Amino acid sequence: MKDNREYVNRLVNEKSPYLLQHSRNPVDWYPWSEEAFERAREMDRPIFLSIGYSTCHWCHVMERESFEDPEVAEAMNRSFVSIKVDREERPDIDAVYMKACQLATGKGGWPLTVIMTPEKEPFFLGTYIPKSSRWGMMGLLDLIREVSELWRDRRDDAFSAASEIGRTLSSFSQEGEGEDLHRSHIGKAVTRLKMAYDRDNGGFGNSPKFPSPHQGMLMLRYWKRTGDAEALDMVKGTLDAMISGGIHDHIGGGFHRYSTDRGWRVPHFEKMLYDQAMMSILLSEAYLATNEARYSRTLRSTLEYVMRDLSDPEGGFHSAEDADSEGEEGKFYVWSYDELGSVLDKDEFRTLDRTYDLRSEGNFKDEATGVRTGGNILFLKRGIPADSLSGGGDPPLIEDVLIKLRKVRDRRIRPQKDDKVLTDWNALMISALARASRSLKEPSYAERAERAASFILGRMRKDDGTLFHRYRDVESTIDGFLEDHSFMVQALLDLYEATLKEEHLKEALSLNRLTIERFQDEDRGGFFQISPGHEALMMRNKEAYDGAIPSGNSVQMLNLVRIARMTGDHSLEGIARMTGRAFSEEIGRSPSSFAYLLCALDMAVGPSKEIVIAGSREDPKTRAMVEMVNSIYFPNHSLILNDGSLLDGIVRDLRDNVPIDGIPTAYLCSGGSCSVPARDLESFKMVLRGSGG
Repeated sequence: MKDNREYVNRLVNEKSPYLLQHSRNPVDWYPWSEEAFERAREMDRPIFLSIGYSTCHWCHVMERESFEDPEVAEAMNRSFVSIKVDREERPDIDAVYMKACQLATGKGGWPLTVIMTPEKEPFFLGTYIPKSSRWGMMGLLDLIREVSELWRDRRDDAFSAASEIGRTLSSFSQEGEGEDLHRSHIGKAVTRLKMAYDRDNGGFGNSPKFPSPHQGMLMLRYWKRTGDAEALDMVKGTLDAMISGGIHDHIGGGFHRYSTDRGWRVPHFEKMLYDQAMMSILLSEAYLATNEARYSRTLRSTLEYVMRDLSDPEGGFHSAEDADSEGEEGKFYVWSYDELGSVLDKDEFRTLDRTYDLRSEGNFKDEATGVRTGGNILFLKRGIPADSLSGGGDPPLIEDVLIKLRKVRDRRIRPQKDDKVLTDWNALMISALARASRSLKEPSYAERAERAASFILGRMRKDDGTLFHRYRDVESTIDGFLEDHSFMVQALLDLYEATLKEEHLKEALSLNRLTIERFQDEDRGGFFQISPGHEALMMRNKEAYDGAIPSGNSVQMLNLVRIARMTGDHSLEGIARMTGRAFSEEIGRSPSSFAYLLCALDMAVGPSKEIVIAGSREDPKTRAMVEMVNSIYFPNHSLILNDGSLLDGIVRDLRDNVPIDGIPTAYLCSGGSCSVPARDLESFKMVLRGSGG
């Protein structure tokens, strides 16, 4: 039983919201530091490493069951030196030990539990562990007892296990250069996705189901290039199911982390900034590809959620909102039938009830117990189309009802917010806003993206031009990783194409040079997650797998191709080609797991188009040509404005792309040849149509 003593451990001086959550555990936590490892050597103890993040539901469960429990804490404090790591602050540490866990156990997840030597070599890896053993699953108290005996009596066995894990990791990281990627890899990925597609519910595979926007982006590109209608239908079917389902917050906008069921109805309720960004990018593309209003409406509500609830006053964006409030997962988001009836009048309730699948006993069962909780999650009834909120029935009334419910919900105790600002996730959000600004013709989104970019480049950039990873409480710290740099290059390229302000392109090119200089693996191709100046770990990780967000290598490969096509510096395409070769064996084994990298390949193999519009940015004809480019789904294009300013010398051969007779002129080139310059909108439209636009 817990006592009432007040505990304070070393985490109380940290800035990470996740570490601060654990700062009053009776466990004698250390942050990741040389002090902790030196203490373990002095005391001759193994390290207990726990990795998680502030909005992780099962991290909260393990904390409540074990880390807040004096009995468990006493056993841990007697047997280990214990370290807590926020995976969002230190993705390098997480990546190494997560890969070790996956190789050793065949699975991974958070919380990640690692027991290792004081030299950082793991000999036990796992995920969530209950306090007491149950149903064949070893509990933490029994694990501590067994590891203590192992360390005391059979330490050579621990060292042997650690050596074997280390050898496996080392061999995994030393894969040689493979073959060139080619278009068939894209076709194989699409075939795998078609086989995994859930034709009844949308998405891929069974439950749980996670958003996979980069897979949707690859399918859209495949449809655009081949005309394969099935690929487009899969994207639309998945998006429509998600928009209709409970994974979509119909009241407040945005998307929850994942769905526990096949039908996208019952989510884990945490909201991550990166999910909002990636879903917004896919929604922008889907809207351009289909011109269907439900995608633009959902895109707007998602961006409004981010700008309303995740904005930092200084200009960046916060990281996440928790799933739990008042100690209960989803409490902020669910409704009892009686509560809905009490806060809405009869007509409003009738409208809500005929649209959403509401039940007096609740419309979902608790994941752990299988018992109905009496709560209702808002998801559309089966048979009601996803566009019913924007084009069918009585939309103004439904919208009014949802607005009213949001005002009621806002009076509840909100889930805790993780208010740290991460460069890589902010860069994804900048890209999302910039692309939405183009697709929706909404300049205010680009303005908000510029404000965030100014914050990152102003407050999170080091004197040498590289980036910090994390900002919180007026402190920028942790040397930036590959993802911070490659995602920010992408964001600046997107900002340039949204605003056509040359300073964004210049910043992108400068940061891209630094990214190549600091992170490239010149011997085998691709890019390391950390630069040579980072802390040395068991391996220097180099990853291309696209998980919840694209990998740094995938984004950087696309950056290289885009910049090469925009500027004419085709040496960058050679680096992109080497990046693809570095991961070709992995891609060959599981091509659909590298969807964003294959988007880069899709642009590299083409067809792609390089568009230069020459003319004053103030001229209405120039603006009309830009808007025409922005209004079509044309993913593999680059856009340059030559208004006689500062890009000559940066973009090669730009002096040949000038207004003819002083009239704004559009140039469209592909594969080394260019169409006839267009000086009016009709001829430009014909050129675009002829090029597949």
